[in-house]
Amino acid sequence: MKTRADENTKVYLVGSGIASLASAFYLIADANIDPEKITIFEQYSTTGGALDGSGNPRDGYLIRGGRMHEKEYRCYWSLLSNIPSFDNPDISVTEESMEFNSRFVSHAQARLLKDGKKVDLSSFGIGRRDQILMMELLFTPESALAGKRIEEWFTLSFFSTNFWMIFTSTFAFQKWSSLAEMRRYMRRFMHLVPGLKHLGGILRTKYNQYHSVVLPLENYLRDKGVKFELETTVTDIDFDLSKERKTATAIQIKRKSKRDTVILENGDFLFFTNGSITESTDAGDLHRAPLLKGVESSGAWKLWKRVAKKDPSFGNPGVFCDHIDLQKWYSFTVTLKESTFHDYMEDFTGNLDGTGGLVTMTDSNWLISIVIARQPHFPDQPKDIKIFWGYALFADRIGNYVKKPLSECSGEEILEELWYHLKIIDLMEPVMQRGGVVNAIAVSMPFIESLFMPRKPGDRPKVIPEGSINFAFLGQFTEIEDDCVFTVEYSVRSAQEAVYGLFECGKEPIPVYMGAHNPLNLFKAAAAISS
Repeated sequence: MKTRADENTKVYLVGSGIASLASAFYLIADANIDPEKITIFEQYSTTGGALDGSGNPRDGYLIRGGRMHEKEYRCYWSLLSNIPSFDNPDISVTEESMEFNSRFVSHAQARLLKDGKKVDLSSFGIGRRDQILMMELLFTPESALAGKRIEEWFTLSFFSTNFWMIFTSTFAFQKWSSLAEMRRYMRRFMHLVPGLKHLGGILRTKYNQYHSVVLPLENYLRDKGVKFELETTVTDIDFDLSKERKTATAIQIKRKSKRDTVILENGDFLFFTNGSITESTDAGDLHRAPLLKGVESSGAWKLWKRVAKKDPSFGNPGVFCDHIDLQKWYSFTVTLKESTFHDYMEDFTGNLDGTGGLVTMTDSNWLISIVIARQPHFPDQPKDIKIFWGYALFADRIGNYVKKPLSECSGEEILEELWYHLKIIDLMEPVMQRGGVVNAIAVSMPFIESLFMPRKPGDRPKVIPEGSINFAFLGQFTEIEDDCVFTVEYSVRSAQEAVYGLFECGKEPIPVYMGAHNPLNLFKAAAAISS
């Protein structure tokens, strides 16, 4: 039964990622909650979760990752159409982003490299048997794929095709990732398949996503009166549970060394972002490798594990967080004092910065990919400072040039491996010797692929569990029919489902766009795959 909010209704949100920020917006705009009765708890000193961006020109900039966008993120773009942009309060984030992408159109001309040369992408290289298996996967019910891995479905040769190299590096799927999740991606993003070779249809924000999306949202909510309690860790949630009704009754919190209990009175609500892909990260620097941490240092995963023990409908977090060697990868952000590298890449690829997207070294043991975003990528980034980002899927393998695992490498060693694969050691060694690299910050992310782990029904809780009276789950580890995790759209949709499902708003979540439901998309994708 949905509730009609009144002036006394209070809502508490655990976590400050985009799912919580979006929920706060909908609570105000559609459920008519008093903004001053909304509180967001965040264990860190900065909001935004996985949508981050930090640093400065002196010490170097850092982005752990970035979510790619596309025009059919209907919940996401609708939300941001209400939020003033970082630079100009007279236009929305959506308007700013669409204008930006009209000027810097994605068309990667060096998507895959081998031996430092561009790979011919006139064909995806998929064999006839695997083409048939791809079509069969589209029409196989998700219920028949529970717990299955991608490698259980396709032939061995599939994983050496151009298609797989593009797919795995674009979306970060591994051979052992969830087959059901791959099926969702294929069905959801069918309209993008013909352009995958060049990242056609991929949209970006003007700056990194912290400054382009999170800060504008946070500023909007703060201006409305929403309370942000930073450096506040939620350690447990108490419930009154029965077969018919499930009610959250208290929130156990820790502010620095002080513990407290927030009692949820009649009429109060709790929204909980369960799990996190960026928990327990550690950053190295030019001369130091990052450390690999785990669940023991993670507030979010420990909290979900405690909560999940209380009711079967609260999901199975261990499925997603207990296999770090299958879930981890490392990213790196490089800050340069000069444009030598960017000038070379522009000439080599034929792409101006901001138009190329991922460049993947297919013969890299680490499987390195890099992205050069449109400069500046940070609002305070000087013209003579350049940055780029990269990541590697196989951090435990020995490098081709640096004879050690990436996980043990400093930022300088990662750059040496990168220069080797690009065949520009002679060009870049003098740059490094004269101090042209401000910093190269590698980051270990033990849970980054946790959302792709093979799963079964019930492993992810519903946004609103059966019988819930006053609480909802949010984010990437909830179960939302048809939509795809590892996208900002999924998080925002979970916010819509939570708010519109618990409160009388007169609204329903925006339907999921399914590219496979358009026959023209199917025809074009089939033609591309068979080429």
